[in-house]
Amino acid sequence: MARQTVKTEITGKVWKITAEKGQRLAEDEPIVILESMKMEIPVAAPIACTVVDIVVAEGDAVTEGDVIAHIET
Repeated sequence: MARQTVKTEITGKVWKITAEKGQRLAEDEPIVILESMKMEIPVAAPIACTVVDIVVAEGDAVTEGDVIAHIET
């Protein structure tokens, strides 16, 4: 199994965490939802995977390129 990181593509605030450690996700299934400029933007799994760890909490501020989760394929 290969481990990968999932990073944000925008600056914003973690509005909601939609996945949990150990959860199996399909490609494009959301891990967290960010709020930026009053818009909700999902950060999705890039491939089918299992969530190893989520390294942000609801309410955290993130910037472009920050790691939000570790996944395993």
